Amino acid sequence: MLPYFRGRWDRMLIERWDRMLMKGPVRRLIPGTLLVVLLSCASPGCAPAAQDSDGVPGSISSAAPLPSWNDGAAKQAIIEFVTAVTAVGSADFVPVAERIATFDDDGTLWVEQPIYAQIAFGLDRIRELAPQHPEWQSTEPFKSLLEGNMEGVAAAGEQGLVQILLAGHTGMTTDEFVGIVESWISTARQPRFDRLYTELAYLPMVELIAYLQANGFKTYIVSGGGIEFMRPWTEQVYNIPPEQVIGSSIKTTFEMRDGSPVLVRQPEVFFVDDKEGKAIGIQKFIGRRPIASFGNADADIPMLQWTLAGEGRRLAMLVHHTDAEREYAYDRDSHVGTLARGLDDAAAGGWSVIDTKSDWARFFAFEQ
Repeated sequence: MLPYFRGRWDRMLIERWDRMLMKGPVRRLIPGTLLVVLLSCASPGCAPAAQDSDGVPGSISSAAPLPSWNDGAAKQAIIEFVTAVTAVGSADFVPVAERIATFDDDGTLWVEQPIYAQIAFGLDRIRELAPQHPEWQSTEPFKSLLEGNMEGVAAAGEQGLVQILLAGHTGMTTDEFVGIVESWISTARQPRFDRLYTELAYLPMVELIAYLQANGFKTYIVSGGGIEFMRPWTEQVYNIPPEQVIGSSIKTTFEMRDGSPVLVRQPEVFFVDDKEGKAIGIQKFIGRRPIASFGNADADIPMLQWTLAGEGRRLAMLVHHTDAEREYAYDRDSHVGTLARGLDDAAAGGWSVIDTKSDWARFFAFEQ
């Protein structure tokens, strides 16, 4: 991690964080992204958060907020919004308890191309478990997957994908599943960048999360991805703890094994946190309407609509991937992260579009 930083002050802070946070498996999960942001706010010259009249964090002043963002309409909209809702006495002031921000994960906070990370995890799980299931050699979609026939897997459609995920994600306790995810996420590498998936968190969005948190916001992930796939690593990568992660989930049952209680993952879908389900999940699990929300696909529009339907000042934004050189360029015809209505109806819907090519100076923490 030292190449990310320079100077005696930074090295001292890194050593302190190494002692406190980066031991054992946790160390393997932290790509440096979160630490860059933490140190940027710990360094001299980054002012501490101001206090509201009730003594809780209010607005923050910084000489250079969101340093990995280019100056432009998107960055200006974020800063103006945060300034307005945190200024005591402002007509747009929002109490700290009501400062809720929600973020989609795939394609919003980290890379989702060419396939979602959880799909890659699910495919690897089937390959790992195949020796225990000889019947898969003649049963679709497992047969195609094991033969490397991705067209055959795709032909199975959503039903086939659900079969694959349920087969590899269930039958174990929740604690066992956490261990499986931690092992995979600490070693699996994204094919284009040949880096850990956790290293492919978007630095501008990690900075945005930190900026909101410094201004008294409580930040949540609201994703169509599996809740227990995300929870083992989101705190280390985004500084969003597991209790603030909402996602799709499967049924679990309570059992006693050798005198100890366990929760066992069953092959049945419990809740799908996608599209309209995102608004439902926010109400069900947060209980407060966000005042800011961020997504990247048409599936995120219901979350943005739910956010904007509340009273007072609101912010809703969609990340539009336009930079094929530094990352990927995709929207209307993409098999993941489809963005068509989000572009066509942005003005009427009231959501802003973040153009990754023009709005982001850097994508990842490892970039020079």
